[in-house]
Amino acid sequence: MDIIKRNFIHLICSGALNQYVSLEPMSVYKWKRLAYLFTQQHLSSIALKGLKNHQFDTNINIPFEVVKILEDQSKNELNNLPSFPRLANPRLNKRLKRIIHHEQHSIDTSIETIQILNILIYNVNHILNFGLSLRGIIDLGHYLRTSGDKVDFVKLDRWLDQLSMKRMAQLQGSILISVFKFDLDEIPFVHQLEENAVSLAMLSLSHLQIDSSNEWHFKQSKTGFVRNNNAVMKKSLRRSMRYINYAPIETISNLIFNFAKGLSEIEE
Repeated sequence: MDIIKRNFIHLICSGALNQYVSLEPMSVYKWKRLAYLFTQQHLSSIALKGLKNHQFDTNINIPFEVVKILEDQSKNELNNLPSFPRLANPRLNKRLKRIIHHEQHSIDTSIETIQILNILIYNVNHILNFGLSLRGIIDLGHYLRTSGDKVDFVKLDRWLDQLSMKRMAQLQGSILISVFKFDLDEIPFVHQLEENAVSLAMLSLSHLQIDSSNEWHFKQSKTGFVRNNNAVMKKSLRRSMRYINYAPIETISNLIFNFAKGLSEIEE
């Protein structure tokens, strides 16, 4: 792990998770690269909090233009936690709705447990459609740190099993443990560390996701033939194959859903 990624992780720990870790001095060029990582991951506001915690550190020499970049970008970031997520597989999505509806009308309703499930499913959606979002992982970690004591993890574990999402949730928790130094007992739904957690987290920084939601998947020519966008399709397939072992049913369903959606939105 290079110095830019180390400082990236240290600033997140400081700005979002109340873990103070010393920063390492860098050149202006590397500080700008670091700022770019934060803006691409929608973590600029967290980076600013982390920098504030390090404002009296000596020999760090944080460039003013880096702070300005982060300040400008943070104004556009949304801090609301996700709600009402959905799954691409119709059977699992129906089950998800039933779980949430039943819990909301239960005599021992646990809003915190519903919210953790929302965050986990939101992250699954992002992973399968755009790639792993460290912002989503940090939102999960922050919620665990602030409200984890109110979560019914026995109930959550049962829901994840019903939704075939145990390994996908375990992957997210494994990143918090392996990269952001959470304790295993903070994340009871992690029963075994996923060995690829660190490499997948670092991959999200090495190959920053470009939002391709507005790119065409299929296009009809003037002659009536339909052709596909090979670059977008290959990117989607590579991403799906990377995570298929963690949630095979949802991954395949998501591919089919996006394929059908692309056909229904053919550009002429």
